[in-house]
Amino acid sequence: MTTTPPPPHKAIIIGISGCSSSGKTTLSRLLRSIFPNTHILHQDDFFLPDSQIPIRNGYQDWDCAESLDLVALRDALVYITENGEMPPSLVSMEDQNEAGPSGVPDPTIARLHSHVHSRLPTPTPPIFLLDGFLLYPPHLNPPLLPHLHTKIFLLTTLTTLLARRANRTGYVTLEGFWEDPEGYVERVVWVNYVRDHGFLVGEGGEVRREVAEGLGVRVQKEGGWRMEEVLEWAVGEILEGLGAGKEGEVEGS
Repeated sequence: MTTTPPPPHKAIIIGISGCSSSGKTTLSRLLRSIFPNTHILHQDDFFLPDSQIPIRNGYQDWDCAESLDLVALRDALVYITENGEMPPSLVSMEDQNEAGPSGVPDPTIARLHSHVHSRLPTPTPPIFLLDGFLLYPPHLNPPLLPHLHTKIFLLTTLTTLLARRANRTGYVTLEGFWEDPEGYVERVVWVNYVRDHGFLVGEGGEVRREVAEGLGVRVQKEGGWRMEEVLEWAVGEILEGLGAGKEGEVEGS
């Protein structure tokens, strides 16, 4: 009995994850300017309508799995893998939300752009960066990990999170505009992050490196970095994941 091999992948999907306001969107936009033929897919574009977001402890909880249409997101990842392009029905709301200045100097971006283009083969398959706060937990239904080629995870602290959220005016949603109510970050965002990522990061912020390696998740080192340093690290991790990060050789070339 013969089996039909799976169709070849027409795109590479890279996860960029971490707590809300950990720098995912800023990093994704920087990476898009550095890597060729690169697009951003936002998990936030798969939120349920505002009226369906669950209520917990008096707050609408936008930071839990139940607020997302994970089946639709999984189907979009399958479509991208098989077709090498975004689903035609997907319209991004997240692109309307601000990310703020990156703080990365233009010469650094130009240098990394040149470095990446010297390492990757031509033509390069389309790269899709999946920017999302809830990508790697194994308990997700359906799980997203099997659809991701390389998995980047950014760390943050509650202090940093509070400062960054305070500087944001709010978020465009399917049915309107969302602003954090008082106490939302401490009582919802951070609590959900600690709970959902306990398999990867301990309560004291220590990274469970063996677990991360077992899942193929590339976790930022503890201690906090400037975005310029985070970008340098992420570029190296993605190149290595693509087989282009050692000795300038591209795997399979």
